[in-house]
Amino acid sequence: MQGFDEKFTDFPDYIIGITKEIWEDRGIATLHRYYSDDIVVRTPASVVVGNRNVIGATMATLAEFPDRTLLGEDVIWSGTPEEGMLSSHRLLSTATHARDGVYGKATGKRLTYRILADCHAINNQINDEWLIRDQGAIVRQLGQDPREYAAALIEKEGGPEHCVKPLSPANDRPGPYKGRGNDNAWGQKYADIVTRIMGADMAAIPKEYDRAVHVEYPGGVTGHSHGDVDQFWMGLRASFPDATFQIDHQIGRDDLLMPPRAALRWSLSGKHSGWGTFGTPTGTDIYLLGMCHAEFGPWGLRREYVIFDETAVWKQILLQTG
Repeated sequence: MQGFDEKFTDFPDYIIGITKEIWEDRGIATLHRYYSDDIVVRTPASVVVGNRNVIGATMATLAEFPDRTLLGEDVIWSGTPEEGMLSSHRLLSTATHARDGVYGKATGKRLTYRILADCHAINNQINDEWLIRDQGAIVRQLGQDPREYAAALIEKEGGPEHCVKPLSPANDRPGPYKGRGNDNAWGQKYADIVTRIMGADMAAIPKEYDRAVHVEYPGGVTGHSHGDVDQFWMGLRASFPDATFQIDHQIGRDDLLMPPRAALRWSLSGKHSGWGTFGTPTGTDIYLLGMCHAEFGPWGLRREYVIFDETAVWKQILLQTG
């Protein structure tokens, strides 16, 4: 771990350790040290530049959810300390909606939801990030509908002309990380599976997935076996049948005491032109950022975790349709 604090034994320890230090140990000020001054943080909802803006957003979240925890389930990573490393960090978060905030009046409800974050780090500092929270799971547990939440958010932010615009290629900002991951066979295998599915080869599911596969999908949906996998991917692709699918980053790993596993970051860019997960086709232009993790076993893909932000998709649709 050349260039990193000696208290961290390896890169996953660094990623999991600073996450706890920042959020649960209230070391928010350490973001001045752990995040570069000009870091670009992309979420489906917005693009934020600079660690001061990240600090402000962190404090706002903790004010609304003061007991929030971030439990690191896995870190799938690539690179070297000397050249920089990219972590795909999967977290399970718990929180109580104890104060008023961006999600509305405090409800006192207890939430559980997942997050995936891709972070590039070098010399003990993160300088580039892609982050997706399962907003669909959050708002549903608060008793809201993702579409209605997106509509209310547009109004809270000043209406269609003034609201924060969701991430798109037009407003993205380039950062220092230019890598595409690694060439491990498991990353390539998972990339091939998802590419086949996005190419309408749904027969890839029974061929490549364990019949007892466990899946976690957007909206806090837990599923099992081929039918649930087919329903999720079919519904997503059916909403955007002509959209361009692109894998932007892929990592595969073989680690001690862990199954072979893979992490992908990908996008769909095109028209909402079909009937599927997002209802009546609107013909609107959509950019959907997605991330996923997979674990493999003796009978195929045995665990899959996929996250995208439903509310950011609805916000794009509403901004174009009124």
